[in-house]
Amino acid sequence: MVKYLRTIIIIFGLLLTRFFVDAAMQSGNYKIQSEDVNVGGSDSSASTNYKTQDSAGGIATGVATSANYNLRAGYRQMSTEFSLTISSPDDIDLGTIPGIAGGIATGSIAWTTITDNPAGYNFSVKASASPALTGQTLGDSFADYTEASAGVPDYEWAILDSVAEFGYSPEGSGVVQKFRDNGSVCATGSNNTADKCWYYFSTTDEAIASSVSPNQPSGTATTLKLKAQLYNEDGVPNNETGSLLGDTYRAVITATAVML
Repeated sequence: MVKYLRTIIIIFGLLLTRFFVDAAMQSGNYKIQSEDVNVGGSDSSASTNYKTQDSAGGIATGVATSANYNLRAGYRQMSTEFSLTISSPDDIDLGTIPGIAGGIATGSIAWTTITDNPAGYNFSVKASASPALTGQTLGDSFADYTEASAGVPDYEWAILDSVAEFGYSPEGSGVVQKFRDNGSVCATGSNNTADKCWYYFSTTDEAIASSVSPNQPSGTATTLKLKAQLYNEDGVPNNETGSLLGDTYRAVITATAVML
């Protein structure tokens, strides 16, 4: 009798450990994202009028929610689609650039992406038009930023005299390799130096950030530094032929996050 009682206590202790300690199985080739202890179940109970999905052996299974949490207990509840959300920041105003002397207008905008997907997500941006920054009344436009080497962001922002250009630089912990730098060159190294690696907006999605793991509940912020410049800052205003019509210039940028 003493031996039997001791065996019961050991098994109960193991079950408690199983439910309250995270021991997800994984290796270099796989990872079990969610685990549940049960002894059986069936997916085959169905007719033209109903379908049942049952399990046996689960403890306190079901869905429990409040304003602060969402709990899915049991493998039926855990077997659900993963979620992904992206914030919706307000529009931004870059200010005014003098039409004769020229100058620079800057601003920044940030999105926060949250997902419980174990494979993570990709984050991309695109413009609604090309050029991206265009006049709303007279139809003039800032040219899209021109990088020195096609397809490679410029470490330093640089434009020629007598041009007006608009571009961006992404920042955040998830920024992809293309926008990382080694302190002097982009698309190499592991740095994400502030206000470096400038590029142009395309009308097709450009991946700028990603994650290979879930990041809820805090999520991950991705920031775009925006810059519009009229003429080169060489101390000589409009020293070559070129100008922009006075107008309100607008760019529509779409950010998209997709689960992997």
